[in-house]
Amino acid sequence: MPLSVGDTAPSFTVKDTNGNTVSLSDFAGKTVVLYFYPKDDTPGCTKEACGFRDAYTDYQGKDIVVLGVSMDDEVSHQQFTQKFNLPFPLLADVNGTITKAYDVDGGGYAKRVTYVIDGSGKISQVYTTVKTDTHASDILAALNV
Repeated sequence: MPLSVGDTAPSFTVKDTNGNTVSLSDFAGKTVVLYFYPKDDTPGCTKEACGFRDAYTDYQGKDIVVLGVSMDDEVSHQQFTQKFNLPFPLLADVNGTITKAYDVDGGGYAKRVTYVIDGSGKISQVYTTVKTDTHASDILAALNV
């Protein structure tokens, strides 16, 4: 069962698309949209990622960080990012540490769940049902931005 609104978001440190080390603490004071997805370059995951890509300037304008997480490796993330021109980092959770910490392990892949984490590190929203083609705009609407 996914974490709940009000829970402290588990900290993490992992490599992103470009091999940079990324920690949740890097974004203290900002709203973070941490979206988990099963696999790079599959139909639903591509729709969801492209939705975030298309709405990215709206997120940036509101000082909101978007981070995608799957258990794919950096090379897979690089290919996915290049193919679809994704402007936000994808986190390479190859050993499933983040996926397990956020309780979205689907048995070798991340379940499609999104957490919105407020500036103090608390989970403010949880999305366990995601419409991949409208998810990014649905979150913006829910955040009233």
